Amino acid sequence: MFIHWGMYSLAARHEKVKKNEKMSDAMYQKYFDNFNPDLYSPQEWAKLAKSAGMKYAVITTKHHDGFTLFDSEFTEYKVTNTPYGKDALKEWVDAFRAEGLKIGFYYSVIDWHHPDYTIDRIHPQAPKDEDEYKILNKGRDMDKYHNYLKDQITELLTNYGKVDMLWMDFSFPGKHGKGYEDWDAVELMKLVRKLQPEIIVNDRLDIKEYAGGWDFTTPEQFKVNEWPTYEGEKIPWETCQTFSGSWGYYRDELTWKNNKQLLVLLIESVSKGGNVLLNVGPTGRGEIDYRAEGALEDIGDWMKYNSRSIYGCTQAPDGFETPENAILTYNPTTHRLYVHLIDYPLENFTIKGLKGKVKYVQFLHDMSEIKITKPSGFGPGAGGGLGENDINLRLPVVKPNVEIPVIEIILK
Repeated sequence: MFIHWGMYSLAARHEKVKKNEKMSDAMYQKYFDNFNPDLYSPQEWAKLAKSAGMKYAVITTKHHDGFTLFDSEFTEYKVTNTPYGKDALKEWVDAFRAEGLKIGFYYSVIDWHHPDYTIDRIHPQAPKDEDEYKILNKGRDMDKYHNYLKDQITELLTNYGKVDMLWMDFSFPGKHGKGYEDWDAVELMKLVRKLQPEIIVNDRLDIKEYAGGWDFTTPEQFKVNEWPTYEGEKIPWETCQTFSGSWGYYRDELTWKNNKQLLVLLIESVSKGGNVLLNVGPTGRGEIDYRAEGALEDIGDWMKYNSRSIYGCTQAPDGFETPENAILTYNPTTHRLYVHLIDYPLENFTIKGLKGKVKYVQFLHDMSEIKITKPSGFGPGAGGGLGENDINLRLPVVKPNVEIPVIEIILK
């Protein structure tokens, strides 16, 4: 579970509303003055995440607007100074740990509020005139901002116990952009490794070539075509995705993915060796949007019966041919192959190259046997098309009452 939550939730029209509408600090202040999530119950969030089958969660401790969801000594622009008045992050950490979920902190190295953060091309006050950058940035000092980053990262990795993941966001090198030098990224990463030696960190600090500068890559809002590689080697990866389009709460957004799309996203990511970080944007009152809640409940219903095809699974070994309209995952520990039927076939289902390799076949949702038989049918061509090393499975005519049925093949 990815969680984007902060002052922008009150605007309810995108987490980057400050940039999109080119708001000044004074215009944006109303959201700080009115931030009071009286229905905030991280215990309910954690239960929902767990019931959906999620194993870890990542929350926005500070987004690009600079507002911190934790009680930082180094800024007044924090949750404890809003009408809410409490350390919302501490409450969240305690609740999610209690449910056995691993803890991840998102932290934006971008900051549209800090007085020393220089105005760049994605800043809300980015000028149209090239010559204005120097004028706007007079007196701003990124060296001071480096120290601010290190001070806040130290707080996050010291005051909340063991943190399993740090999700840093993000570098954008080039003209009027920012890269690793702007974050003093190498020194920042050394600090992270020192404070939390077992933590895993994403790859958005622009230090891909620095040893120890990242642990996994983060394709955002798209499905990868194949397992991502770096210098010719497959690497750990996690795709971050929204239900609709924006990350923060967006009241009027209507482009929501349906249950099948979300399940295919999950299955396909696992089939290429990856994880999914699926985002919710809680409301200004601190509740998870009813649409996201419903979607997570539907995922949980499917995971209740089919999680074995997800947990501990990865890309099927070379040599296993994926049947038409299906996705394969494989558990190398249990030596089981999972066939996800994206479009349900009519009775005969042929899988190539498995003859002599199968112990037993069953549907995963109810452990009902699936027989290996000759293809059925009458008339010219019936029973044909089965290769020498192929097997045919006899499936029920009626699709099981599961969004995407899964065949579990126990291999010899």
